[in-house]
Amino acid sequence: MRIGYAENSVPRVNVLDPERIEMIRQAAFRILEETGAKLMHKEARDMLAAAGARVKGEIVKLPRYIVQAALATCPKGFTVYNRDGQAWLNASPGWVYYGTSTASPNTLDAETDQIHPTSVRDIELGAKIADYLPNIDWVMPFGSVVDVPGLTPDIYEFDAVVRNTSKPVVCCGYSGRGTELVYEMAASIAGSLDDLIERPFVIMYPEPISPLVFSRMVTDRILACAALRQPQIPCGSTGRGTTAPMTMAGMLALSVAESLFAIVLAQLKAPGAPMFMAGNVGNANLATATTAIIPPERTLAYMAQAQVAASFGLPTWGLAGATESKTLDAQAGAEAALSLLGQTLGGSTIIHDVGYLDSGMICSADMLVLGDEIIGFVRRIMRGIPVNEYELALEVINTVGPGGNFTRLKHTAENCRKDYWKPTGVFYREPYGTWEKDGSLDTKQRVRKKTLKILAEHKPRPLPDAKLAALESVKTRGIAELSEMRQY
Repeated sequence: MRIGYAENSVPRVNVLDPERIEMIRQAAFRILEETGAKLMHKEARDMLAAAGARVKGEIVKLPRYIVQAALATCPKGFTVYNRDGQAWLNASPGWVYYGTSTASPNTLDAETDQIHPTSVRDIELGAKIADYLPNIDWVMPFGSVVDVPGLTPDIYEFDAVVRNTSKPVVCCGYSGRGTELVYEMAASIAGSLDDLIERPFVIMYPEPISPLVFSRMVTDRILACAALRQPQIPCGSTGRGTTAPMTMAGMLALSVAESLFAIVLAQLKAPGAPMFMAGNVGNANLATATTAIIPPERTLAYMAQAQVAASFGLPTWGLAGATESKTLDAQAGAEAALSLLGQTLGGSTIIHDVGYLDSGMICSADMLVLGDEIIGFVRRIMRGIPVNEYELALEVINTVGPGGNFTRLKHTAENCRKDYWKPTGVFYREPYGTWEKDGSLDTKQRVRKKTLKILAEHKPRPLPDAKLAALESVKTRGIAELSEMRQY
């Protein structure tokens, strides 16, 4: 695996004790048994009814034994590969990875530093920058394109990302058929559908409608992912006091119930389909009827969600590296750093939305670059402190003695690079006089300078010509097909 923390005891913070975890689990089971979910998909309702679910109209209630049977077949961890077929992410509790923001209607243009509606070009530039950044492990389309017709964004967004990074791709998806076409495109790159199933590099992200509504479009996407044995993150968006109870425990129980319902759908369709247990557990600002993207309560909820998911043996996700701020300022840095550190310590498996400004309404390449630097800082903390005879260095201390100096020792030379995190051009550590000689740049200016340097110099590894041709063929056919589809 590319990244991990197996060498040392990993720092972790638990916000729930085992008794509270079990209370949330049992509450989620009861929600599915007593309240049920609205499932707007007849074929899926028939499938659940055949398994023993209680179906009345569009309301489906799940006896506990159905949920437990689905959990028994759901993989307890799996590997996600990169575009080149290399093992890249260990999607299991205890591992943590980071990815970009997505789905914003607006973008702070990486080249011009101006805000405008998100275009395909913005998705391309975002993927290129993410491909370069060492602490961004996977890539989502950097916004939601508004310059393409109808249901075709699936095709345009995936194409723009996969041509500009070899890292794993996470896609929102807009329709069941669009999801299938994305997998056809991915298979053309992997070599075949069998190759893609064996080494998946795409994770789909279907979103149920909180509270407890599974539309036909969302259900189509869940079932399409499952049928192809591809990893997915079915993830509703629960907002306290709006789409979820105002209490955090109630919101968590509801979110877990929604995730369990999606797991049942997928496992009945295809036992063994890889799944995350996840939800966008968050806050709503009831005074303004807006969403607060990164308040401290949200990080606390994601930390708790990670514990609940781990109790089922399943990976989960978080949302960090984002900000409510409208620009790259002190608030942006503080909110990104605190959310990234908290959710990493809490054990969220894959953490998304590094790069958001304005409560998720703007994707910013500069914010992504800042987030990458912060993640490097956090990862150094997460490596922990190894303790053994060599690390205790008693012989070295005895050799130097009182009043001595360790600078010239071989032991110092052996360890000064491997145990010392160095900024990559965003954070600045040099003396004041050196800072003045370097142009007196503040953090925002250093970030902008680094972003432009990446755009000018980084060349993502291209796809081979044969795979590009195969990708283009599926893309052209898919755009033509989806352009004729009516939204449903």
